[in-house]
Amino acid sequence: MRATIAGGGIGGLITALLMKKNGFNVTIFEKNDRLGGRLAYVKEGEYKIDEGPTIVLLPEMLQRILREAGISDSEYELVSLDPLYKLHFADGTTYSKYSDYEKQMDELKNHFPGEEKGFQRFMKDMDTRFRLGNDQFLEKTFVDRRSFWTQNNIRTLMKLKAYRNVHQSLKAYYTDERLRQAYSLQTLYIGGNPFESPAIYSLVSYSEHKHGVYYMRGGYARLVEVLEEALIRNGVEIRKNALVQSVKSDGVKAQGLYVNGDYHETDYLIMNGDFPSVTHMLEPYAPKREYVPSSGCLLLYMGLDKVYNEANVHQFFMGSDFQQHMHQIFVSKEVPSDPSIYAFHPSIIDSSLAPEGKSVLYALIPVPSGSHIDWDQQNEFTDRIIETLERRGFPGLRDHIVWKKVKSPNDAKREGLFEGGSFGLAPTLFQSGVFRPQVKPSKLENVYAAGASIHPGGGIPLVMQGAKMMVSVLMEDANIHKGVSLSGKPERSVRTM
Repeated sequence: MRATIAGGGIGGLITALLMKKNGFNVTIFEKNDRLGGRLAYVKEGEYKIDEGPTIVLLPEMLQRILREAGISDSEYELVSLDPLYKLHFADGTTYSKYSDYEKQMDELKNHFPGEEKGFQRFMKDMDTRFRLGNDQFLEKTFVDRRSFWTQNNIRTLMKLKAYRNVHQSLKAYYTDERLRQAYSLQTLYIGGNPFESPAIYSLVSYSEHKHGVYYMRGGYARLVEVLEEALIRNGVEIRKNALVQSVKSDGVKAQGLYVNGDYHETDYLIMNGDFPSVTHMLEPYAPKREYVPSSGCLLLYMGLDKVYNEANVHQFFMGSDFQQHMHQIFVSKEVPSDPSIYAFHPSIIDSSLAPEGKSVLYALIPVPSGSHIDWDQQNEFTDRIIETLERRGFPGLRDHIVWKKVKSPNDAKREGLFEGGSFGLAPTLFQSGVFRPQVKPSKLENVYAAGASIHPGGGIPLVMQGAKMMVSVLMEDANIHKGVSLSGKPERSVRTM
């Protein structure tokens, strides 16, 4: 049987390996000259740095799925970080997060005395909620949406406090606003507003402590190289510079697709582009709805002539008014006046990214998605970002910049990301779980989908989990019950046939 994957992002690559493992002839069509989607390098001479995702979360999930896809742990290296990262607040206070419980309690005692018990309650409550959320949402598809509305799931939603937003839910644990920011900003990892995203996403900050924060040696984009080597090794056909233009169907099934003007038949079609940007190819068989994009990012990539060894790999420099920054991103949609900044300086632990004695630095500023801001005219804004980094964490930075590149939401939109949002659909209540596009996104029987905008959502491990669940559903449809399950044993999805 032939399986065709339209798009070579991480979801598509994992899908290809799992499908090949189950006996399919698999072809990937990728419009660019490289695979990986958001996972890529920015390169300049002997320098290279991740272009997109940098923070490795849920390492056990990532490794488990890679093993199922035929990739051994020895093919890549994950480096555990402790401290996980450091936050710098505008008043000069700092706060480091640790995976080590005792270190974290000492950090709270030293910087936020009196908040220790709140942290203990947070971890205890989130431990229970994580198990609930993982079992009920991360490991189930909702192809038949009716299957979601069970008494058990509704009870679970209530226990997960889904009716509250992340920031609001943290008031039950922390009295200091700075700690509420420290444990709610993680919604920005997937482009969500912590003042609007449902409280289930507070599990991300819990997971950092519980499961750790990791770095992939060589950069997160190293994963693409590992996957491509496995695809070639397993005989998956890869077509790069191959633009999927349209899908041909008979109203019941997709029969094939047009790529660079040529027609290719298929038995199964998997869409791996950013879903809202490719739904037009499935019309009129995909549901029409208005989608809300995730936030955008202004990204600064820099090559430096020194290494800031006293810095952390991951750092957050918080602005003076976090709530105002979120309002400017998600409501007024304007250039932030005093933004919070994420900085990534992996050369501290990885000398392979730059010439000897030199380094790379990455700065991410959450900004509005959309194309209404002309980022080419925002040189003053980027200069302010560099000034802030220099003043608060990287002394003398300007004098050490060898090269600099900037990427904006306008660039992301040109690359096919919905409205220039960096993370697919925003993780709002009505774009999460059962309300998010599912692995079978249309009425066409043999069309499936994977990617950040598909349930269970964004972030590399979750996209991989979504691809795994999608293959499981496809196997059920094809009446093949081998190789892939949701929990390591034969299991049906919650979809009713």
